Amino acid sequence: MSAIPVPVATPNPNAIAQFLRDACAASDVRIDVPALLSGGAIQQNWEIRVNISSGPWQGLHTWVLRTDAPATVASSLPREHEFAIVHFAHARGLLAPKPLFMCNDAGVIGRPFFVMEKLPGVAAGHKVVRLDLDRRALARELAQAAARIHAVRPPIAELPFLKTLLARDVIAACRAYLDTLDEPHPVLEWGLRWCERRAPDFEETTFVHRDFRTGNYLVHEGKLAGLLDWEFAALGNPLEDIGWICAKCWGFRQDHYIVGGVADLDDFIPAYEAASGRKVPADALRYWQVMAHIRWSIIALQQTQRHLSGMEPSLELALTGKIVAELEWEILQLTDSCAYSLTESP
Repeated sequence: MSAIPVPVATPNPNAIAQFLRDACAASDVRIDVPALLSGGAIQQNWEIRVNISSGPWQGLHTWVLRTDAPATVASSLPREHEFAIVHFAHARGLLAPKPLFMCNDAGVIGRPFFVMEKLPGVAAGHKVVRLDLDRRALARELAQAAARIHAVRPPIAELPFLKTLLARDVIAACRAYLDTLDEPHPVLEWGLRWCERRAPDFEETTFVHRDFRTGNYLVHEGKLAGLLDWEFAALGNPLEDIGWICAKCWGFRQDHYIVGGVADLDDFIPAYEAASGRKVPADALRYWQVMAHIRWSIIALQQTQRHLSGMEPSLELALTGKIVAELEWEILQLTDSCAYSLTESP
């Protein structure tokens, strides 16, 4: 992640310093003005350079403060829950950053936040897909990282709040949101019905990231360095993560590389199958690619609503909703809808 100038309210550095002084048992803490980082489509990530004068954390540190944006989406977990997930994932060796401190006191900067170590590397998707690197090696690293996440099975005593979200649960949540909108989205309804009719009768249930994609991992010196943004994590079908990173919408215009715009499918799927011990049938991959485009369409619509609510005026949020038509076109392509007559149900 890299710092970008964006006209948003910067968290009060003095308030953060006071919180960290107590959290670090230090006599004095000084920080530079926080710098907003790129990435984090829903929450805000701020780089903070910290100078701690005494105590167990004495020294200079570069950390990341993660907090709620002024408006968010309903499926995003609260920061306290995400902090617990990051703590769990880091302890399990799942490439999550090391979480440091959680603050639920909204009086400090106006909303809850947590502080974590800053990992090295590039995360911005449009930059990652253009890096000069060994794509086969990165594909294997991504496959192995996904397999490690999916090796964790319920129950997870450390994360009792995790929801179980299997195919029919995802369909129901997407449909429920569409029902709240005034404008129709027939292609999304088509896609949901297509997925509903093809939903698997039995689904393996594991720990899933649910936003496992280019833009949410770090590449440092050509290697996978970390996995970010755990706010959607749940218990679910592990193939949801595989379909998500293989969805065209996360390829950043590098359509010749199916896997997140960075690698070929033949370098990723066999590596994942070998590391996880499970198969990824072509029809199952296609199913979860369709679901990925539907779910991202829903999130894109919710991003626009954040802008329209007046709580978070943003050209970026406003324009995000404009990509829905492109996502709908991909849904039509993936479901072979052109082969259906206009009167035939999906």
